[in-house]
Amino acid sequence: MRPFLLVFGLILTINSSFADTVNIYSFRQPFLIEPILEQFTKETGIKTKVVFAKKGLIQRLQREGKLSPADVVLTSNFAKLLEVKESGLSQPFDDKVINQRIPAQFRDSEQHWVALTKRVRNVYSSKDRIGNININYEDLADAKYKGRICTRSGKHPYNLGLIASLIVHNGEVATEKWLHDVKANLARKPQGSDRGQVKAIKEGLCDLSLGNSYYFGKMLQDEEQIHWANAVKLNFPNQNNRGSHINVSGAAITKYAPHKAQAQALLEYLSSDAAQSLYADLNMEYPVKPAVAPSKLVQSWGDFKADDIPLEQVAAKRKAALRLVDKVQFDL
Repeated sequence: MRPFLLVFGLILTINSSFADTVNIYSFRQPFLIEPILEQFTKETGIKTKVVFAKKGLIQRLQREGKLSPADVVLTSNFAKLLEVKESGLSQPFDDKVINQRIPAQFRDSEQHWVALTKRVRNVYSSKDRIGNININYEDLADAKYKGRICTRSGKHPYNLGLIASLIVHNGEVATEKWLHDVKANLARKPQGSDRGQVKAIKEGLCDLSLGNSYYFGKMLQDEEQIHWANAVKLNFPNQNNRGSHINVSGAAITKYAPHKAQAQALLEYLSSDAAQSLYADLNMEYPVKPAVAPSKLVQSWGDFKADDIPLEQVAAKRKAALRLVDKVQFDL
């Protein structure tokens, strides 16, 4: 009987150890989340284990199936959140705390994901040749900008999200024409990153570009790239009408999460004031919790009006957006 009790006690100890851990698959870089996870462990006693990769985590979840150790997926953009859900790799979590803290616009209606930070799809303009401008996304199709616009691939998730939002607001016919006209205004074939477009403005290749807001902050803190940032102005589009397009980072609980309660505790913590402030500050993004202010650097860029359409409406048009990008051969 005694050996049985010893074995039984060992099993309980092992299970208890596992119960004090939440396993995270993260598309977000470690330096952005480690300080937050350390504080989470300090406050809750729940340890965290993180697997980080820019690509392949969804495929890994699919291969692992029911045997996956992952409890939470942290994504760096909205497209990955959708992919996790659409691949059947997430499960719903009805959490009153999160529902109270995070506006419905930034939560899945079926409760499979929650946004954690937001960023704006800005228009960067040459400080010397244009300066600050009151501009709409629709204005990028104006012939006066012919040969003056740079952008990354139209198929990149950030641009697809913007195009999908234009479909929601203006319809497919108008958005197809917009893509055709913007392509005609490009200074070069779509290429590179958002920061690469700002560099092109600095070098005089173009006068306008599309780029996420947080890249401005990243460039300002980079010894080489600060010269790119200082060559541009950051503009918030559509301020006289619907507001600027928003993209998000977020989180989901995996379908077979071994520690769902601990995973839910982590998401609750990430929606708290302290975590929202730190999470947004580390990557120079905006908190999704309305009461939490962005960092002083981000605040220095000015207030803006954000497009308030639910992210799910934008998500529903992403496939149509990709189809239009191919139809007008935007990247060619």
